[in-house]
Amino acid sequence: MTSTEERRLLLKLARASVLAAAEGTALPEVPDGSPFDRTGGAFVTLKTGSGALRGCIGHFIGVGSLGDTVAAMAASAAVHDPRFRPVTPDEVGGLLIQLSLLSPMSPAKAEEVVPGIHGIYVRSGPYSGTLLPQVAEEEGWDRETLLAHTCMKAGLSPDAWKDGDRIAIQTYTAEVFGESSEGN
Repeated sequence: MTSTEERRLLLKLARASVLAAAEGTALPEVPDGSPFDRTGGAFVTLKTGSGALRGCIGHFIGVGSLGDTVAAMAASAAVHDPRFRPVTPDEVGGLLIQLSLLSPMSPAKAEEVVPGIHGIYVRSGPYSGTLLPQVAEEEGWDRETLLAHTCMKAGLSPDAWKDGDRIAIQTYTAEVFGESSEGN
């Protein structure tokens, strides 16, 4: 588990990275020490003050240290998520940042997926997609709905998860934390 102070420091780095990306300037230097120097995958989710998704990008195994991963993914979520136009500098103050620090992935069968606990990653040939653990809980989805939406995100049919010979399913968990609308 990440301490409250470590969470604050990671969120501060993510926010500075979002702003730098929006302004088109160099990313902030990642400080030395805990929690920045450990390794692991992370996703950075950006939401508007009203809770609408504004960007989400991550890396399952990380890109160097956790600090490097958080900085890079925050910048990418701000300006490279193909679903959204790039974040502008004026928007940054109104965004809420959420971090998902990922466990390693494990192969799983569809019936082993626990919505709200597991994030899932599906792959079939060149097609792949993932949904973070918190998505099922936020949307009120059961296992089948989570699997169907992950398959659709991967560009597959909603029932592709039923073909165990054609599709690989992996699960992971995440330590999820973020800023609140009461104050960044």
